[in-house]
Amino acid sequence: MARIGVGIIGNGMATRVFHVPYIQACDDLDLRAVVSRSGGEAPAAGVAIVPDVAALLADPAVQLVVVATPSGTHAALARQAIEAGRHVVVEKPFTLDLAEARELAALARARGVVLSVFHNRRWDTDFLAVRAAIETGLVGRVVHFESHFDRFRPEVRERWREDGSPGSGVWYDLGPHLVDQALALFGRPEAVGADIAALRQGSGSPDWAHIVLRYRERRVILHAGMCVAGGEPRFRVHGTGGSLVKRHLDPQEAQSVAGVRPGDAGWGVDPDPLIHIDGDGVERSIPAPRGSQERFYAMMAQACLGTGPAPAALDEIVAVQEVVEAALVSAREGRVVILPA
Repeated sequence: MARIGVGIIGNGMATRVFHVPYIQACDDLDLRAVVSRSGGEAPAAGVAIVPDVAALLADPAVQLVVVATPSGTHAALARQAIEAGRHVVVEKPFTLDLAEARELAALARARGVVLSVFHNRRWDTDFLAVRAAIETGLVGRVVHFESHFDRFRPEVRERWREDGSPGSGVWYDLGPHLVDQALALFGRPEAVGADIAALRQGSGSPDWAHIVLRYRERRVILHAGMCVAGGEPRFRVHGTGGSLVKRHLDPQEAQSVAGVRPGDAGWGVDPDPLIHIDGDGVERSIPAPRGSQERFYAMMAQACLGTGPAPAALDEIVAVQEVVEAALVSAREGRVVILPA
């Protein structure tokens, strides 16, 4: 069976750390070309550099297009690829506007192509550990769920993610991951309250976000900050039958930066266990399962071949965008945003 030709728009960190190694780990995918307007080196041997999107779409062998460019360009590039009849993966955030997200989802359905967003952190060790514990009833009914993406970067760096351009800032960067994981566990919330701010000196875009998702029987706290030395626990979960604490972040991004690849010894292995605390205060360590972010592209290939579901379905990616946007409205207007039933 012929492999699915893949082209990537963008040749930055996300392309080299995430998309290229994960695509190459999938036997059903053939990475053919990368769009790089400034030229430069190809991200991998045998991959062509092309100057623009038109050149990429001129290759009939490119059936799947990955949009890995600055956030403000995602919607227009995704639309261009869908209208050209290509399957599409979009880096998060999907779009900067909920209406646009809905329009793109409708367009993909109308054109009969697979459209998904790169929610790779569904396959993080930390999230897999917490999800399994919750689903097996280890802590009873969850009443408080807390998820952090914290870093210690007190100095503002010169890059588009921090310069105040459309789609920059920590909420657009990390918020979609936090929201996607929360919705995967608990579904859409009833309401969203948020405080989003730029707290570092000279920061051109928000670098701190604290969001509360309101559910009838629980509260979900999503937090991201750039001045957290040592970091807060990645997850805290409290329920009627006990609590969970997962201290450290999944290792796959750091492994990929260091040149470790899916299939290598130690890939996705997390030495940091999940801690379960029962009602008597007794602690027990639970080994974290192996992470497998490359699973995203294995599922994407199956979806393109018509043999399986997309790694993140259209309704799911629109729901994430709905909550991301509701948080921005809440922070801007100083009110809790009620989501439609």
